[in-house]
Amino acid sequence: MALLLVFMVIMGILLMKAQPYAIAQVQREKEAELIFRGEAIARAIRVYQLRTGGYPPSLGSLTELRPRIIRRVYEEPMSKDGEWRKIYQVQPGVTGSTAGLPIIGVASTSDAQGYRKYKGRELYSDWIFSATDTVLGMPQGAQVPPVPQLPTGTGKDAQPPSSPPAGDKK
Repeated sequence: MALLLVFMVIMGILLMKAQPYAIAQVQREKEAELIFRGEAIARAIRVYQLRTGGYPPSLGSLTELRPRIIRRVYEEPMSKDGEWRKIYQVQPGVTGSTAGLPIIGVASTSDAQGYRKYKGRELYSDWIFSATDTVLGMPQGAQVPPVPQLPTGTGKDAQPPSSPPAGDKK
């Protein structure tokens, strides 16, 4: 009986040591599922756009097209409610209503930090699964082009920027 008690105490200590590793493994599997589901929805949005010429007004419309693009709209695995944050092609208007706006992608609603990075981002809410390379008209990773410099002065004082003459010797 005493040997059984010692064995149970040792097993309890070992299980307490293994618990963080088990939690981390579950989290990594949920991350892989988040990437799989997000990319599947992004591909479905891309196919919807190619077939119809426009982006879907809701995620539910991805399952309504025949032949089917995607069997069902997957739940977001990192949030408790399973809802995705939708990425719209245009910004909502003054009222803030997003009804009927074209959806070009999805992202997680969780602000937790992941074990891995997705497209250089660590927070789940920054992992954007987009059907296009552009979000709000800017390619991903693109820099804003510099504004060209205009000549200074007005009227006959205006002179374009120039370098001094090369052959001028005094």
